[in-house]
Amino acid sequence: MLLDHIVHFIEETPEQAAAHWRGKGFYAAVGGRHEQWGTHNALLYLKNCYIEWLAVEKMDVARSADHPLTALLLHDRKGFGTVCFRTDRIEALDERLTKEGFKTSGILNAQRKTGSGEVIRWRMLFLSEEISDQLPAPFFIEWEETDEMRYESLRERGAIQPANEELELDLLVFGVRDPEESRAKWKRILGGSLALPNGQIEFEELAGQKERLQKVVFKQSGKEETYEAGVYRLPVQGNIEN
Repeated sequence: MLLDHIVHFIEETPEQAAAHWRGKGFYAAVGGRHEQWGTHNALLYLKNCYIEWLAVEKMDVARSADHPLTALLLHDRKGFGTVCFRTDRIEALDERLTKEGFKTSGILNAQRKTGSGEVIRWRMLFLSEEISDQLPAPFFIEWEETDEMRYESLRERGAIQPANEELELDLLVFGVRDPEESRAKWKRILGGSLALPNGQIEFEELAGQKERLQKVVFKQSGKEETYEAGVYRLPVQGNIEN
């Protein structure tokens, strides 16, 4: 199991988000449109995962979309939403979670269209739960292509630069009311461990009302940057932190 991406809901457009982070020294790219959900995104690719800044593009479509992530976006509107983990055995994962007593969405097919018209496809799996201020369970993704194929395609499209592949995450800090309970639940969901090859997960006692991801910490981190109600501890590397 690997961290695939962090979903950060924003009220700015993807173009504004990409411009903001490029101004901070990060090569962020406008992603594309999820036409069936009424959303669009900007993306920051790292060495082995990425950050997605997700916004509503067409409110009428988003409101009518029957999709867990869109529903969470409409509830939260701004700030860190949830996280996604990557698997290459999504059917087996669905079966295990069901056997352990979790109710799932079943496997969902998904796609988005890039600015150049290319269609990117993947499959998703969610735990079925009511949207609320409680911490959302993570969701899962299985890409149509291998990681090597995806990154090669990203390089060819100019969505990723060499500096992106030097960036790594160190820690995700979640704020919850009962850290021990959340830790035990997520260990069950992830198959026994919160220590991932490309990032660590920690739970701390909640300071506010909403249980969500509180902070994203890069390796070799320095100062903190708050963007659209999300806190990042940025890496000190070349001209990245400014």
